[in-house]
Amino acid sequence: MTCNVFIIGLDSLVEEQLKHIPHASLYNIMPLLTQDEITRAPEYDMRALTEKSEKVLDSFPGSIDAIVTCWDFPSNLLAIPLRSKRGLPSPALEAALRCEHKYWSRVVQAKVMPESVPEFQAVDPFADDPLAQIRLPYPFWLKPVKSYGSHLGFRINNEQDLQQAIPLIRKNIGRLGKPFDYFLEQVELPAEIRPVTGHHCIAEAIISRGRQCTLEGYVQNGYIDIYGVVDSIRDTHFRSCFARYEYPSNLPQELRSRMTEAGKQIIKAAGLDNSPFNIEFYYDRPRDHLWLLEINTRISRSHTPLFQMVDGASHLKVMLDVGLGRPVHAPHREGNYPLAAKFMLRVFKDKKVEQAPGSAEIEAVQQRFPGSVVEVGVKAGMRLSEMINQDAYSYEIMDLFLGAQNHHQLMARYRECLQMLPFRFSSPDKAETP
Repeated sequence: MTCNVFIIGLDSLVEEQLKHIPHASLYNIMPLLTQDEITRAPEYDMRALTEKSEKVLDSFPGSIDAIVTCWDFPSNLLAIPLRSKRGLPSPALEAALRCEHKYWSRVVQAKVMPESVPEFQAVDPFADDPLAQIRLPYPFWLKPVKSYGSHLGFRINNEQDLQQAIPLIRKNIGRLGKPFDYFLEQVELPAEIRPVTGHHCIAEAIISRGRQCTLEGYVQNGYIDIYGVVDSIRDTHFRSCFARYEYPSNLPQELRSRMTEAGKQIIKAAGLDNSPFNIEFYYDRPRDHLWLLEINTRISRSHTPLFQMVDGASHLKVMLDVGLGRPVHAPHREGNYPLAAKFMLRVFKDKKVEQAPGSAEIEAVQQRFPGSVVEVGVKAGMRLSEMINQDAYSYEIMDLFLGAQNHHQLMARYRECLQMLPFRFSSPDKAETP
């Protein structure tokens, strides 16, 4: 029996990955809002987006069996009231907010596993003297209570860094802060959380030492499962930026089991149910210590081709099963490669793009390396500073997904792809390769 599934922000990568899931023909996949509307909008009118979504859903003549997304805010929270109105499996909005509100999430985490939570505090960037609020010693991270992709996240080493970061935060925090407040207003917030709005930040002690990884999992009718662990490899020259994700993780099984148990504990404490999720951890090897970074109430879109290459189908299948309220069944280690990675090519200075890979170069890479995916984020004529959703220290100009038989082959393929996918910038550096 065919299922009618609406996907918020359906894009070409997800659409292609869905073709390879088991029994793909049994899913009637339809878009709900465009990728631009929920990832690239200069501002978000949540009432208008909700009304537009409701109009599309109400006009659909058939049954609506699931409403899902693999994008971050606002689509992951927008989906919740749309599902609830139609009696579809969904987490409670309050539970999702406990995970997505960075300060509220830390408060919950600190009650359950205080040893894994760094020192933190809420900060009002619009206060007359933001510095006077801060109790943490330098250095620390400062970021909005709602952001993604390290957007507006700053490492504060001294007072000068803070004075430079605050005006940028004040100018840009409302893009996500205002729509986030729209959802916060729909639930009864605890007294200690109520004053910390979407226009606030969280300051956290630095925990960037060690190995970082992400646990992909789901919770369904109270049952919590972790089905994959992805390693996050940081740039060797700028440690706050990711260079690539690798799947599966090469961390020891004992350590992955510890993370799994910790992850299940925090999902239960947050009250999250009927939702995919991913949880980011740091492992401090010298101290044999786990640090919990954050929780997201969705699968990671960035990981979808990795699961396809290694397991034989992306974890979009998990998203669909949970959204449909069905038992989760997904392939495991049935793919063409034992190892896969997403490489994030970055430039660390603003430049004008003179040349970017075109369709012919991309097609050549995909023919050379079957299963590979190339996503170029820039085009000739634009300045890198025109890009949105970037972190404070780099511009992510291309994502490259590759599979391989081993790590040596993986890196060799990556270097070959860089030669096949040339960029050129108008700067004395010529083509800067991070």
